[in-house]
Amino acid sequence: MLHLIPVQIVSELLEHLTDAQREAVTTTEGPVLVLAAAGSGKTRVITHRIAYLIELGVAPWSICALTFTNKAAGEMRERVHQLILGRSVGGPDERRIRGLTVMTFHALCARLLRRFAEISGLPSLKPDFAIYDASDQTATIKSVIAELNLSTKNWPVASVRAAISSAKNELKDAAAFAADAGDFASRQVARIYAGYEQALRRANAIDFDDLLLLTARMLRDNAEVRTLCRDRWSYLMIDEYQDTNHAQFVIASLLAGDPSDKPNICVVGDPDQSIYSWRGADISNILEFEERFPDAKVIALGENFRSTAPILAAADTLIKHNVRRKDKPLFTSRKGGQRPRVILCTDERHESDLICDCFKQLNEDGLPWRDMAVLYRTNALSRVMEDALRTGGVPYIIARGTAFYEREEVRHALAYLRVVANPADDVALARIVNTPARGIGKTSLARLADIASARRMPLFEVMRDVGAVGGLTPRAVNAIAKFVAMIDTWTGAGTFLGADVASTLHELVERVIIESGLEKHYESRAATSGQASDAERLDNLDELVSSAKAFEDEFDPTADPAAELTLSETDQDPDAPPLLAMLRAYLESVALVADADTIDPDQGAVTLMTLHAAKGLEFPAVAIIGLEQGLLPHSRANESPDDLEEERRLCFVGMTRAMHQLTMTSVRYRTIRGISERMIPSIFIEEFGPHTVDISDQADDSRDHEERWQRGAGRAGRPQSRNGPRPPSLAQGKPVPEFPVGCTVRHPQFGLGEVLSVQGGANARAQVRFRQAGVKTLVLEFARLQRVQ
Repeated sequence: MLHLIPVQIVSELLEHLTDAQREAVTTTEGPVLVLAAAGSGKTRVITHRIAYLIELGVAPWSICALTFTNKAAGEMRERVHQLILGRSVGGPDERRIRGLTVMTFHALCARLLRRFAEISGLPSLKPDFAIYDASDQTATIKSVIAELNLSTKNWPVASVRAAISSAKNELKDAAAFAADAGDFASRQVARIYAGYEQALRRANAIDFDDLLLLTARMLRDNAEVRTLCRDRWSYLMIDEYQDTNHAQFVIASLLAGDPSDKPNICVVGDPDQSIYSWRGADISNILEFEERFPDAKVIALGENFRSTAPILAAADTLIKHNVRRKDKPLFTSRKGGQRPRVILCTDERHESDLICDCFKQLNEDGLPWRDMAVLYRTNALSRVMEDALRTGGVPYIIARGTAFYEREEVRHALAYLRVVANPADDVALARIVNTPARGIGKTSLARLADIASARRMPLFEVMRDVGAVGGLTPRAVNAIAKFVAMIDTWTGAGTFLGADVASTLHELVERVIIESGLEKHYESRAATSGQASDAERLDNLDELVSSAKAFEDEFDPTADPAAELTLSETDQDPDAPPLLAMLRAYLESVALVADADTIDPDQGAVTLMTLHAAKGLEFPAVAIIGLEQGLLPHSRANESPDDLEEERRLCFVGMTRAMHQLTMTSVRYRTIRGISERMIPSIFIEEFGPHTVDISDQADDSRDHEERWQRGAGRAGRPQSRNGPRPPSLAQGKPVPEFPVGCTVRHPQFGLGEVLSVQGGANARAQVRFRQAGVKTLVLEFARLQRVQ
């Protein structure tokens, strides 16, 4: 039963809230949608709302607040405890908050399933069930594939696991999935799904997706459980509602109750910060909340307490280009501030050096390193920035990710190079001998290792003479011989004198990546898994080639201290070819990066992270690099308007991490696979408008750089497309041919296509549907299109 709150308590709870926050806190009855703009204090609203309900006399155990991370749930619980225990009449009383439910969706589902296991819809599920993580899932699915006499080559575990996960998030069990399987591939996955579920049941186990699926099904099908839950939690609050998937939406709806009963459900979120569709989040859940609950009260939190007015003006101008959103104010009461800067740079090195110099100046002016951050769309962009910061003596950390040279695919490629440089490196050899898989089993390797140990010789030397080793199958002998021959192809049988040896460092690195099978391996993973992280592995391998090219361009054994110290005098080989010496120096420089000194915690460090990882954080100074078509927005954004809107939201999230200073950069040339490619500035730069950002063109357009780019592009043979709109203020105004809508055109890379639309002006561009490459938006000035009569 609700009761009146003493005036003193009301004053203390509400005195530091804005009018909009106060309305969100005190609107306790019926469905409520709180549209919380970036930096508007949504956590403060949720915790004060919980405390307000408790002070009204609502029993703590009848309140349920759900979020997405344990950290966020813990922070909410702590804040509520402080609010209640610090303001309670008669002093602190732990009993007044006992029973309060503040946890993640998955934690709540686990609790419900353990409580109602016997009626969850799975008769064999016992309350002490195990929860399988990704590693457990992978092992189980791999075993099922083998039991079904299928091959993981044709049915990769990662792609099967992704398909099963997607199905469960859509509330499809194995039977429903099988019923919808319309082709051979889907029917085979359905068999694996069914076998996987049987294996889970035998082990009395469920996976993380089952937590949501089984809870949603239990609440849907079991009226008794549904009623018990609704009676227990009469007040439901959900944070980050824009990040909910279909299963979480169903769970929330079933816990809330019939919309006609005007249930007390309060959801908090921001459609403009919905950036996780790739992992199942559905922006429709928050956009259509009012359709689900017609009596919902909508409250907009528009005042930002983080950023300056100029930063917010630029971010708001950008996000208003999205169609699928809920319009709301975005403002701040803070006065002053600098407009965000957009700096056009020559290339990625110029970009990184500029940011490094900017941060060093800020540090000299008194801003700690820990108050600065560099954000980027893909992890591959961090490598050059890391090099610049390290060379400039700026401490940095890679947040929520792995430093470039520590990433799996990069470490694999470097291990190959280490064996090329030193075939006696058994540690590197063990990493690559069966990566990718080439039919060299553990038993065969153990046999060879035993012989190498007994003879006290490198493992590679034993492998070279594999024909003389007994106890191996013909298949293993053949696989090992092919592996040795592959290494010898790159080294000229260990002498660098072979006829087919690479002549440059970056050529060697590229050949190793391709001929070892690493590129094909990660291409296959990316194609089958559909995961962005797998696609980024290919970008990282390309970036490694660029790293080698950059080292090669600057390598001078007489001037570079790192190169001079690579080998001791006793290890120097005066007859070693220059390429071998360069390779060894390069590997040494990489090792120094990996073994960088630990950062002084008192000094702090600049944070490097992806835009996705930055959500929820804030920094006084932020730099966003790589504002180019194909990077931000990502090339995948060409596939649909919804994808482009999500990229725009991602840029918005990055911009609103900045508190005082925001710098964004775009380069004219970016090195991809050792080749300098001409880039097109991001369409977002145009969308900022002429009055919200200061654009500074510092790019070097000298003839020398243009000629070097043209030579590089001609040598590449396979440049990656980075096409898209270019801001009018940046275009060179050169005449371009006309292409009427409907005409057929030919592109040197994409082939034949039909012109769908044309936009004129200084940045004239055309949208073309290519027969093989799909729909692309091309800047006509650079597109090299030819009309086919």
